[in-house]
Amino acid sequence: MSALSTLPVPRAICAALLTLALGGCASFSKDGGMDAVSALTAERTGQDVRLPAAGGGDEAAQAELARLLKEPLGADQAVRVALLNNRSLRASLADLGVAEADLVQAGRIANPGFSFSRMAAHGETEIERSVMFDLVGLLTMPIRRDIEARRFEGAKLVAATSAVQLAADTRKAYFDAVAARQSAAYAQQVHEAAQASGELARRMAQVGNLSGLDQAREQAFSAEAAAQLARARHNATAARERLARLLGVWGEHTAFTLPDRLPELPAAPREAGNIEALAMQQRLDLRLAQLEAKSTARALGLTKATGFVNVLEAGYVNASKSGEPRETGYEIELALPLFDWGGARVAKAEAIYMQSVHRTAGIAVNARSQVREAYSAYRTSFDIAKQHRDELVPLRKKISEEVLLRYNGMLVSVFELLADARAQIAGVNAAIEAQRDFWVAETDLQAAVSGAGGSTVTLGSAAPAQAAPAH
Repeated sequence: MSALSTLPVPRAICAALLTLALGGCASFSKDGGMDAVSALTAERTGQDVRLPAAGGGDEAAQAELARLLKEPLGADQAVRVALLNNRSLRASLADLGVAEADLVQAGRIANPGFSFSRMAAHGETEIERSVMFDLVGLLTMPIRRDIEARRFEGAKLVAATSAVQLAADTRKAYFDAVAARQSAAYAQQVHEAAQASGELARRMAQVGNLSGLDQAREQAFSAEAAAQLARARHNATAARERLARLLGVWGEHTAFTLPDRLPELPAAPREAGNIEALAMQQRLDLRLAQLEAKSTARALGLTKATGFVNVLEAGYVNASKSGEPRETGYEIELALPLFDWGGARVAKAEAIYMQSVHRTAGIAVNARSQVREAYSAYRTSFDIAKQHRDELVPLRKKISEEVLLRYNGMLVSVFELLADARAQIAGVNAAIEAQRDFWVAETDLQAAVSGAGGSTVTLGSAAPAQAAPAH
């Protein structure tokens, strides 16, 4: 519907113009949301995160990266390198700019529409001009801004989740790489001992002091040791490359140095305490689900507000005819709800809201279960690793010494000596794996508490000090 008169432009049009001018003041933040993401990441990993400026690198970050890679990497240093250098993380952080752009856009009214018509007949000319403004967009702007603001907060949580997850993955890859390196070094020692033993057996067989059967057993043991060494070296290379991918390094930076041994176990394991309550406070996925539920509820209000009328425009109209005074007035355009009363849109919004509510409740239930399971794995892995360190490895060493004494006294055969050697090798490798499993389980526990990964400072840090002793 439309109307023309010689009345002044109505107050509603003036208000629209004023809002249009004010809407142009919406602008981007200085940090682009990175300060909040960095704070969330630091709370859970002890490391901040930063995004280099577009079009240029961060010289301070590059200098820190070069310094870290020149020194032997610890677990915390590896996490720092990944947060500084991982390209996939940078891509995730770039989503913040998309979310903030949507927020700024929601604070600006849609551009007005301009129409112009000219008609001529029998020497007369009629010209009509109009400028139309979206009144529905104007009236719902506060709600839309609030919805986009919540989505921007959600984007910060998603970005922090990516950073903390990367920290957890890097820690686990680090422990895998160090354990594989330690196993390869031990396999090298076993291989050298087997070669020496095989050479001694060959010489003894030449002078008739060793049977052909015993010599064959020694040679078989030496061949098995060579195969185990090749396998261990490949495993060490593969684990190192997995870590390198998470660190985001290439070229000369792939020559980073890892320690020879895994860190020693802490003196005592952590107690469970109020670990479930901590998870409810700190889990990023739960916070994100709660935020999405609130955003959906707000969007439901917007859907209900615009369900009946979602097209309402008003504008200024100027018309002139040949030989007649110019006419000015206003025009209002309204979509008549004859066929679609908006009921389907409202019902869909309500269903989506209930879906988000149930999803949030499900995440909370699963989070509690995951934390309990992760703590059980943590305690079990600590007990197993401690048993290997304090009981199994010393006992296996004592047994080996006793078997060797009996072999020297010709009380046992070379076959029994070789069988004991194999058992000792398996025992040492099992001890290394148990120690690695503990540190991985600790990282998984922190991941269960934070809902993404990394080390949660609230739980405290069972920081390792010295390397495990050689076996």
